[in-house]
Amino acid sequence: MRHLRQGTTALAVAALLALGGCTGSTESSEPSSSPSAASDAPTAEAVEPDLALAESSPVEDSVYPGVGHPDVDALLYDLDLAWAPDQRTLTGTATLTFRAARDTPTFRLDLARPLEVASVTLDGDEAAYRHRGKDLVVRSPISEGDQHELVVEYAGQPRPVPAPTTRGDFSTVGFTVTDRAEVWTMQEPYGAYSWYPVNDQPSDKALYDISVSVPSPWTGIANGRLVSTSSSDGPSGEELTTTRWQLDEPAASYLVTLAIGDYTHRSNTATSGLTVDYWIPRGLPGAYDDLKVAAKAVDWIEQRLGPYPFSSLGLVLTDSQSAMETQTMITMGNTEYVRSAPVVVHEIVHQWYGDQVSPADWSDVWLNEGMTMLMQALYEADRGGYDVGVQIAEWRGVDQQLRDEYGPPGAYDRQQFGGSNIYYSPAVMWDELRREVGDEKFFEVARSWLTDQDNRSVTRQQVYDHWEGETGLELTRFFDAWITGRTTPPEGLIGA
Repeated sequence: MRHLRQGTTALAVAALLALGGCTGSTESSEPSSSPSAASDAPTAEAVEPDLALAESSPVEDSVYPGVGHPDVDALLYDLDLAWAPDQRTLTGTATLTFRAARDTPTFRLDLARPLEVASVTLDGDEAAYRHRGKDLVVRSPISEGDQHELVVEYAGQPRPVPAPTTRGDFSTVGFTVTDRAEVWTMQEPYGAYSWYPVNDQPSDKALYDISVSVPSPWTGIANGRLVSTSSSDGPSGEELTTTRWQLDEPAASYLVTLAIGDYTHRSNTATSGLTVDYWIPRGLPGAYDDLKVAAKAVDWIEQRLGPYPFSSLGLVLTDSQSAMETQTMITMGNTEYVRSAPVVVHEIVHQWYGDQVSPADWSDVWLNEGMTMLMQALYEADRGGYDVGVQIAEWRGVDQQLRDEYGPPGAYDRQQFGGSNIYYSPAVMWDELRREVGDEKFFEVARSWLTDQDNRSVTRQQVYDHWEGETGLELTRFFDAWITGRTTPPEGLIGA
């Protein structure tokens, strides 16, 4: 999720990592030319979506039950979007291929009220619907297991929605428009519904095919691989640029992104051959020097967590004050801290922990953040030469304060989403287990977990069972104490 910014709580000085050295251990190739226009970025061949990859078992979220619904298993969102900056208007056609998750006389998607629905069809026939508040209810019966195609045409002036948090670096989520009518989106734990009709919950992963038309020379950036760029005349004779993006492995809706602005493109390459793309606002060419560490970060992470799990990786720089691990296209904020190497590493680690394997319920967001925070600490220790044990000891020292302020990592205050407790407390837990079993075994199990649960949304019990089975240790008391306990666990619970 968005990286916790320096200064967001009174505990920040003690809790946040010192920004250490960031030199990579392996060399990655640098681009041979200056930044190119975004329209000149290379494209990949489109692939036929494998809908079977996106079959999920949606559940009602225990923390935010008002968003998302277990009736629909989304398989593919095909979004055709057009942004008119002068009117700040989004026009969209969303074609959703979905599987009925259960028998129901009506079914519901999430879509914010500023977006007005023009028509709804189900399997080619007009469908009756009701759109009140954020609920788009389609009044057609569906039967469990049947596959359908829903088409929603809509338009309006999107706005972000309030975020359930007390953090200082964001108070809204979803579709955000700058003073210059540029666009960026971040939507954890929800907010995708501010710009397209969606089953907006983490347990329902889907494939995406997104086309974005904007006035030239602006460019629309989204998740996955850029498969085409084309030009056309708009309704008033203006030139439009249309980019099409394809996400060929399923993603939870909170991991989908959209950015629109005047972007240039650069790239470099990780040792494994993975191309990393960078989308930089035209007026900020120097930002590439901060972000290009991503290729070396991939090298370091792959040595521990295994091969990068997707077919593409990009970073897009926006006006946000924070960063978000949006799947395959990481949304980076434009501040010195957010553009730093530790934050870049943090968000890339999330491509494994949080994106490849995601929580099925927001009560388990610690599954994303604990391992990622530990990996960031290990990276900084490796590059900066300090003892990671000192950092972990500091985090353990503030753990009780975090539990008192926010609640346990796995039972936090629902109005304080993204508090420090979901980062540092589980990071201490994972480090204690790492020291118990040793680095070799620890990362072996961390990798096998990703392989076993590839592209899935999971529960904490699945995590507990995996680590107990792979290590042979009794870990139930240890995990329960760290994740749901009200007091800081004592040392020595492993195997107890």
